[in-house]
Amino acid sequence: MEKIMILANDTTYTYNLRDEVIERLIKEKYEVVIAAKMLHYQDELQSLGVRLIDIQTNRHGKNPLSDILLLQKYYKLIKTEKPDIVLTYNIKPNSYGGIACRLTKTRYLTNITGLGTAIENPSILQIIAKKIYKAGVAGACCVFFQNEENRQFFINHSMLRKKCKTVLLPGSGVNLKKHLPLEYPKGEVINFLFVARVMKEKGIDIYLNAAKQIHQKYNNTLFHICGICDDEKYLKKLKETDKYIQYHGEQKNMIPFYEMAHCIVHPSFYPEGMSNVLLEAAAHCRPIITTDRSGCREIVDNGINGYIIPCHSHEKLIESIEMFMKLCWLEKKAMGIAARQKVEKEFDRQIVAEKYLEEVKKA
Repeated sequence: MEKIMILANDTTYTYNLRDEVIERLIKEKYEVVIAAKMLHYQDELQSLGVRLIDIQTNRHGKNPLSDILLLQKYYKLIKTEKPDIVLTYNIKPNSYGGIACRLTKTRYLTNITGLGTAIENPSILQIIAKKIYKAGVAGACCVFFQNEENRQFFINHSMLRKKCKTVLLPGSGVNLKKHLPLEYPKGEVINFLFVARVMKEKGIDIYLNAAKQIHQKYNNTLFHICGICDDEKYLKKLKETDKYIQYHGEQKNMIPFYEMAHCIVHPSFYPEGMSNVLLEAAAHCRPIITTDRSGCREIVDNGINGYIIPCHSHEKLIESIEMFMKLCWLEKKAMGIAARQKVEKEFDRQIVAEKYLEEVKKA
């Protein structure tokens, strides 16, 4: 039995976004080992037949010593476990896990789940990060990308070897059996929902500003936020605006929030691979307002299942929310149905599982 090792940031990410891939690999009689930080869903992963190894990673850390130690951990782990193939996800596992695979002469496949601000934004840090990432993907049998813009970035910045095979995926895809259509909500109050880490790059400032102005004009609106907030400045802001903005923190079960939401607002300018929040919202039949940003724009047909606005534009977000407010209930519901139809056609996670299996067999 061939052994496949998965290197990723944490078990929550791996279970939520990779469970169909894992199930498919196990069905094909591969032994699957996951090396990641243990957060949630360990029992669920083990029930699939997966063996777990705890690897502590700091996804946002910039300490070179910590990164060297992570590389050493990956190297020792791969030398000990001797996997036949390694699948890497996320920036640090892609970089240091990839280098460890090269040093141990282990076959590996890499998934670029987004660039991250360190790589996208020009700086000294970008130069260093690009060199490390290039070293990480240099020996990959195949590099998966979640949007064409990311693939072109790697090509234009000479981060791929000339004969490197690349495959474009529909993001992580969405589990259409798990994320089922929900009834469109009725009632006088229109609920808007922001689902993301509360941070500038996810568009929280734009969202809060729009919420204030829209609520002044339409007092039958409420604006909800679900996501981690570890910034005191934003926590203070959210407390000051609790009349029309409701902060719910991080939620493991998002279904009740999607049930009450009339529209998902995602004004992100973060360098995403493909927004899983938007894929899941669309699968639940919810209209979307998002930005003209790779990883976001692909999920919306403008005016059909939502609206696309320029990044950083307070004015266009307010304008789009007002356009949505003026739709009748049936028109809003139709937008949600169109969102579901789009992800069924283009973003079914089974597409991702099939492509992975195909490349694993070729590796």
